[in-house]
Amino acid sequence: MADEQQGLVLSFLRHGETELLTQGLVLRGRLDDPLTVQGEQQMHTAINTALPKQSWQAIISSPLSRCAKIAKQKSAQYGLPIVLMDELGEMDFGDWEGRFTAELFEQYPDDMALWWQSPTKFTPPNGESMADFAKRIDTALIKIKQFAQANHYDKLCIISHGGVIKYLYCKAQDLSLDEILKQPAELGEFHTFILQNNRLLLP
Repeated sequence: MADEQQGLVLSFLRHGETELLTQGLVLRGRLDDPLTVQGEQQMHTAINTALPKQSWQAIISSPLSRCAKIAKQKSAQYGLPIVLMDELGEMDFGDWEGRFTAELFEQYPDDMALWWQSPTKFTPPNGESMADFAKRIDTALIKIKQFAQANHYDKLCIISHGGVIKYLYCKAQDLSLDEILKQPAELGEFHTFILQNNRLLLP
């Protein structure tokens, strides 16, 4: 692994389009809905384009199939070690899993408005709080660093979810978690972070 001054390069790829997403904006954090053909192609193109430049030494992925399917394929194609990490799964939306946001706004207008504007102040029924979600992703970062150090890696490809990437942008910029929904995380696109001296930074 590179020394602490140089840092560990983490290239986070959000999964591509899934079947539920073709029907509208839907909360499917822990639901394991499959990728569409277009979604698979988005991820293949992103990785095949980025890999020669990035020279990743391993792939780490959320275990959900919309991430793990392509992670396993690319691991085999390029001969890269792969680790599936539960902590990299998307936020658990509890009773709101699989529900369309338009439907939720109509049925629970006050709750949805509060959650959309200040997600630290409201948690979907039986869902994962923003504090617990942040703690889980912080644990993932610790495990990723330990994995990199044990194997002397300094560049990793990590396939995960929109909420995870949005949280990392907040963390890297010292933003309130109430700003999380304003952060970028397009389908099938890479977002790079540097883990240096136990701090997450933008390049």
